[in-house]
Amino acid sequence: MALRIGILAMEGAQLLDVSGPLDVFAEANLQAGQQAYAISVIAAAAGPISCSSGARLLPDFVIGQPDMPRFDTILVAGAPHLARWVRDEPLLDWLRAASATARRYGSVCTGAFLLAEAGLLDGRRATTHWAVADQLTERFPEVILDVDAIHVRDGKIRTAAGVTAGLDLALALVEEDLGAEIARRVAAQLVMYFRRNGGQLQYSRRGAGSPTGRSALQQVQRWVIANLAEEHGVDQLASRAGMSPRHFARLFRQEVGITPSAWVEAIRVEAAQRLLETGAAPKLVADQCGFSDVDTFRRAFQRKVGITPTAYRRVQVDDPQAMS
Repeated sequence: MALRIGILAMEGAQLLDVSGPLDVFAEANLQAGQQAYAISVIAAAAGPISCSSGARLLPDFVIGQPDMPRFDTILVAGAPHLARWVRDEPLLDWLRAASATARRYGSVCTGAFLLAEAGLLDGRRATTHWAVADQLTERFPEVILDVDAIHVRDGKIRTAAGVTAGLDLALALVEEDLGAEIARRVAAQLVMYFRRNGGQLQYSRRGAGSPTGRSALQQVQRWVIANLAEEHGVDQLASRAGMSPRHFARLFRQEVGITPSAWVEAIRVEAAQRLLETGAAPKLVADQCGFSDVDTFRRAFQRKVGITPTAYRRVQVDDPQAMS
């Protein structure tokens, strides 16, 4: 019997959060030579679902209709507005009831906010898009958030990071159900990674290099950004700002939110990402970005991005299928 997959798409849903997993499951049916999955789109209200791209989806089921089947797997698609979503108690009640009878449930991108609002992620490991991770942690401190993960499995819960990570999650579900060989064939057919190297932070742009704080601090930050290869210890930065090192460090931490050394490392890593994306060699990048040596660069880059500079360059520049 086919496994029923239900994807809940709210008004304003991101189309790829819905269509990506749908295509993975549909391709799994082809590769398995049978209907291993029966796939449905679920809406919160009757009528077409308008996606954030302007495309419209026709749902197969609407929450509350009497002939709604029981789903083996329920996934909540993300939408740009879900981090600011207003509670809808009937929807949350349905999510709680449906997840209780499902074999597994989860989310793609900001869909995690709906699961968290329903209390379904309390005390569990989960992930979401890196750009809204801080918001989720602030609103739902009971959730154990892994901000770098592409997707996370915790018991019957499966959550994925932003947008294309929904394909990674769906492929992982196919591997659970139908085995690695079918999943590999699906990945090959869809020209996607079987397993991605590293986490989602390798794709993030958190804007650490944007000058913030009072004018004197911003002037120092702009100078550092323009002269990454120079020495940027607290003493040098404080002197440029016309302050004592102790006062500068305290003021920087207070207004920028991190220590001067952490900020310098962050913007050096961001600059290194951009250079590696052009194909520059890690040793040259280390020199241009002000790291004392390649080993120091590698450790800092892996700490911030989750993979080594060499692996990042390979993913960004060389044949991505080599990572499958």
